[in-house]
Amino acid sequence: MDRPVRIANCSGFYGDRMSALAEMVNGGPVDVITGDYLAEVTMLVLAKNRLKKPGGGYASTFLRQLKPVVATVAERGIKIVVNAGGLDPAGLAAATREMLAEAGVDLAVAYVEGDDLAPKIPALLADGHELSHLDTGRPFTGWGHDPLTANAYLGGFGVQAALAAGADVVVTGRVADASLITGAAAWWWRWTPADLDALAGAVVAGHVIECGAQATGGNFSGFERIADLTHPGFPLAEVGRDGTSVITKHEGTGGAVTVDTVTAQLLYEIGAPGYLNPDVVPHLDTVHLEPAGPDRVRISGVVGSAPPPTTKVAVTGLGGWRNDSTFVLTGTDADAKAALVEQAVRARLDGDSGISDLRFTRIGTPAEDPADQMAGSSLLHVSVDGEQASAGRAFSSLCVELALSSYPGIYGMGVPGSGGPYGVYWPTLVPQELLDHTVVHPDGRHETVPPPPTAPYEGDAPAGPAEPYDAGETVDGPLGRLVHARSGDKGGNANVGLWVADPDAWPWLRATMTTDLLRALLPETAELAVDRYELPNLRAVNFVVRGLLDGGATEARRFDKQAKALGEWVRARHVPLPVRLLPGV
Repeated sequence: MDRPVRIANCSGFYGDRMSALAEMVNGGPVDVITGDYLAEVTMLVLAKNRLKKPGGGYASTFLRQLKPVVATVAERGIKIVVNAGGLDPAGLAAATREMLAEAGVDLAVAYVEGDDLAPKIPALLADGHELSHLDTGRPFTGWGHDPLTANAYLGGFGVQAALAAGADVVVTGRVADASLITGAAAWWWRWTPADLDALAGAVVAGHVIECGAQATGGNFSGFERIADLTHPGFPLAEVGRDGTSVITKHEGTGGAVTVDTVTAQLLYEIGAPGYLNPDVVPHLDTVHLEPAGPDRVRISGVVGSAPPPTTKVAVTGLGGWRNDSTFVLTGTDADAKAALVEQAVRARLDGDSGISDLRFTRIGTPAEDPADQMAGSSLLHVSVDGEQASAGRAFSSLCVELALSSYPGIYGMGVPGSGGPYGVYWPTLVPQELLDHTVVHPDGRHETVPPPPTAPYEGDAPAGPAEPYDAGETVDGPLGRLVHARSGDKGGNANVGLWVADPDAWPWLRATMTTDLLRALLPETAELAVDRYELPNLRAVNFVVRGLLDGGATEARRFDKQAKALGEWVRARHVPLPVRLLPGV
């Protein structure tokens, strides 16, 4: 098999396009199809599902996606690798075998386990593992919540072992997102843990395609230049023996694969240039991108180093009760109307020991002389955390009672509900050597996957000041006239990646986009720690804003809980723009 392996993706999250698997099967030649269903939020969702019904611990949509095309998958010898097993990979493997039997299709199903550490937390603590918080360093014993899930991020060599032993379908629990692709490429090329650069290249390719259509124009700041974003095709990676890859999509599908769409996904949810993975540390500042034909982008030059001795563990639990209500403010005096609601709500809730957090968020600004009613409207979002007795129906009733006794024109975005428990999140690390990374083969045989050789990783220092840049004549305007952005969540932190397509604009971006400027443009980051990293090959700077999302997406109190739009906000802010760099000048 001395040709690149074609690895397609069919899911970027639990709830992604149901038809994507069929589209990747029927759209053109592929060797392996992967599906990423898991996120920190998803593990909590699956845990809640499991509490309600047996078999709720995995992403059941995978079965509905596979069933219509399972005969074609078997006929063409396509391998399927998904982390849809979630909290119960054995359960999904059994359900998959049952579905295959009903369809009369003979495919071998294996699963990977060993990521579930929830039952082992007491023993880990007793053995002296503090399970300290990854960002704050606080000991786990001070968390104050009962773990509902605790899953370690496994590498890709369990997937490799399952495929090497003949599995056609591999179901995993919590492997690192890119490890689905890394494991498939390692199987095809028979890589070992010593093939660090090749593994690093595969991790980068995996990071690009793991989020589905985000690599083909979805959520791209230059979306207006992408044809047919109504139904963009999903991406695939052609991974070569040395880890070099080409990102592309099936011919005739919507969206586009360009250097900029690939850059956007590369900068999504990253931190320092050393992108930690259980199998290898790819150094993103070594990545080279270049066009390789229509809808084809080559990724090369990726350098990898040995993985760290530890791997991440995501622990989730249930916190207090959360509820919210949204009021519509129409016409003049929007500030006074919002203030009146806040005064009324606070008068009822201030001093209530059952309330732990109360927030008022304004959304939008009414237009002057609005041409229609919606143009003259904005929103006031009120959120509350606390005990169920105070933050539940009592809060909802309080908001409803304002209907005839508050500002003129009052109405809400639907009737407030009773709310529900919110999730809490605790990221930590454990030694890889403690994990029981295991493949359960189709015949029931268990194979232990040894941890890879590791080396201490000191991390990357934030970038220092760049050389001054002579901007010449400038004009004030939105940063987005010159700069692309992609942002997202990293636990309780947020990242904002900014890059320029024009090589001549890179020295300006590098010199201008400082941490101080970011804080000035995004005032809510002013009191937070911000790390700044440079990726010159991508003409990009990446900012990590620590603590912006409280404890993580499951408990964030920001309206934009996962910082998805943070990059678009910074692009809308005005800065002095060098006239000579502006398009068309």
